[in-house]
Amino acid sequence: MTNTPRGLRVVVTGSTGNVGTSVVRALAEDPAVSSVLGLARRRPELTVPGVEWGTVDLEHGDSPRRLAEHLPGADAVIHLAWRFQPTHDPVVTWRSNVEGSLRVFGAVRDAGVPVLVHASSVGAYSPGPKQEPGVDEQWPTHGWPDAAYCREKAYLERVLDTFELRNPQIRVVRMRPGFLFKRTAASEQRRIFGGRHLPGFLLRPDLLPFVPDLKGLRFQVLHTDDAAEAYRLAVTTDVRGAFNLAADSVTDARQLAGLLDARVVPAPAALVRTALAAAWRTHAVPASPHLFDAVLRLPVMNSGRAREELGWRPAYSATDALRAFLHGVSHGEGEDTAPLAGRQWG
Repeated sequence: MTNTPRGLRVVVTGSTGNVGTSVVRALAEDPAVSSVLGLARRRPELTVPGVEWGTVDLEHGDSPRRLAEHLPGADAVIHLAWRFQPTHDPVVTWRSNVEGSLRVFGAVRDAGVPVLVHASSVGAYSPGPKQEPGVDEQWPTHGWPDAAYCREKAYLERVLDTFELRNPQIRVVRMRPGFLFKRTAASEQRRIFGGRHLPGFLLRPDLLPFVPDLKGLRFQVLHTDDAAEAYRLAVTTDVRGAFNLAADSVTDARQLAGLLDARVVPAPAALVRTALAAAWRTHAVPASPHLFDAVLRLPVMNSGRAREELGWRPAYSATDALRAFLHGVSHGEGEDTAPLAGRQWG
C-alpha cells in the first residue's frame, strides 16, 4: 500500500487586503495546496472556496499566543499584513508593521514552519537609477529614511538577514514588488492615498486634463493577481532569497497621459511637494510628502530572477493594471472584507 502525500497547508497573514485576497485565491486553486488559512484583524464576510479564516491583531501583545494556535502543522507562512495609516503617527505603524512582523517571524520559528515568504517592497531599496535594465536584488535595501513606509520595509530586511543566519532550516523568500493594482482594491487605495472624502468619480479620465511631468516620476506597477502568482510559486518552488516583481514597462508621465487622454505638462517637483505637504499637514490627504520624495527616488527594478528561477510571467501589462485601478475607483468597487469595502464616498 502506498501513502498518498498530503497537500501543503499555507497560512497567510493580512489575507483580506489587496494582495491577500488574490494570494489566498491563487493558493486555493493550486492542487498542491490542500489547506489555506487566512488571518486578519477582522473576520471577513468574503467566501473563497478552499479558504478558512482566522483572526489575529499583530499589534496586540497576545498575538504570539494567537499565532501559536494557528501555525503548528503549517508548511508555509506568507506574511502580508501591513498598516499604511496613520501617516501622522509613525509610532503606530511601527508597532503594527515592524513589531507585528517580529512576532510572526518568531512564531514561524517556534512552530517549526519550514517556509516563510515575506512581503517586502520596492520601497525597501535605496535610491537608484531610473532607467532600464534596472537594479537586481543585490541593490542596497536601506530605503528612503524620511518615509516611514520605507524605513519599516528596510528595517525588516535587516531583521530577516539575521533571521536567516540563525534559522538556516527555514527557507526564507522576500518579495519586492512595485506598486500593485487591481479593480477590487481601488476603493481601499483611494482611501489610503487620497482620503475618505475624495469621491471616486472625480478620478474619471475626462476630468483629469493634464499629468505633471516631474523629474524622477518613473515607477513600476503590477497587477495584484500577477504578484499573487509569484507568491504561490514561492511556496511551491524550492527557492530562497529576494525577488523583484514588476510588469515589463516602466510607467512615466507620458504613459499616464496616454491612459488618461491628457496632456503632459512640465512641473517642478518642489511645487507639487509643497502643495502636498500643505494638504498633508492639514489632514486633507493622508499621503505624506515623505512618501512622495521616496517615489521620485525609487530605482527601476529588473525582474529577471523571478522569471528565470520561479518561471514567473506577468499575465497583465502595466497599462492593464492601471486601467483596472481607474475602473475600480470610479465605480467604487471592492470586496466583502473590511480593508476592501467598496464605496465612492467616505
